[in-house]
Amino acid sequence: MKKLIVLVAFILSAPLVSAQISDLERNALIDLYKSTNGNEWNSSWNINEDASTWFGVTVKNNKVVELNLSMNNLNGTIPSSIKNLTSLKVLNLGFNKINGTIPSEITLIKSLESIQLFMNQIEGVIPSNIGDLASLKELVLFNNLISGVLPNSIYNLTNLEVLQISSNKLSGVISERISNLTNLNTLSFFDNSMYGKLPAQLGKLVNLKELALANNLFEGAIPTELSNLIKLEVLLLNDNRLSGTVSESIKSLPLLTILDFNNNPKAIEVLANPVSISQ
Repeated sequence: MKKLIVLVAFILSAPLVSAQISDLERNALIDLYKSTNGNEWNSSWNINEDASTWFGVTVKNNKVVELNLSMNNLNGTIPSSIKNLTSLKVLNLGFNKINGTIPSEITLIKSLESIQLFMNQIEGVIPSNIGDLASLKELVLFNNLISGVLPNSIYNLTNLEVLQISSNKLSGVISERISNLTNLNTLSFFDNSMYGKLPAQLGKLVNLKELALANNLFEGAIPTELSNLIKLEVLLLNDNRLSGTVSESIKSLPLLTILDFNNNPKAIEVLANPVSISQ
C-alpha cells in the first residue's frame, strides 16, 4: 500500500511534458509567421508558447507533420526555411494573400503528401524538382499567377491523385508522360494558355473522375482513348480549338454526367452547355 501511495504521489508531482519540436523547426514556423504578417492573421500565434499549441500546427513524435493555415489572412511570402519542416506531410496555405514564388526548397521535404496553395497570388514557375516529392498525393495550386510550363519532373509523381493547376498562366503542352500518373482521380488545367494536341496517353489514366481542360488553346481531335476512362464523371473540353466530334464511346461512359465541348470553333458538333447526361 505504501508503495502505491508513493507511486501516485510521484506521478502527481511529475511535471507535464508537452510535445517539443526542434529549434530548427520552431524557427521555420516563426519565419513563416513573420514573413506572412502573423500579427494580422485571423488566428494568430503566441510565439512564446509551445509550438504544439499554435493554431493549424499538428505535432506528432516531436515533429511538425501538418500545417493548415487556410483562410487565415496570411499576407506575404513563403520562406525558404520551410525546408526545415522535414517531417511535414500536409501543407495547406490555401485561400490567403500569399505572393512571391513557390520556394524551390519545398522540394526538399520528402515526406510531403499534400501541397495546397490555392487561391493566393503566387507567381513564377512550379519548382523544376517537384518530381522529387515521391510521396505527394495532392498538388493543388488553382487560382494563382503561376506561369511557365509543367516541369518534366512532375510526371515522376506516380502517387499523385489530385493535380489542380487551373486558373493560372500556364503555357506549354501536356506530355505523353502523363500516362505515368495512373493514380490520378482529378486532373484540372482549365483556364490557362496550354496548347497542342491532347495526348492519347490520357486514356491510360483509368482512375480519373474529373478531367477539366477547358479554356485553353488545345487543338486537334479528341482522343478516342478517353473512352477507356470508365470512372470519368466530368469532362470539360469547352473553349479550346478542338476539332471533330465527341465519339459515342466517350458519351456513353457509364459514370459520365457532365460533358462540355462548346466553343471549339473547328468542332463539327455543338452540345448544350454543358450537357447533363442521364444514365
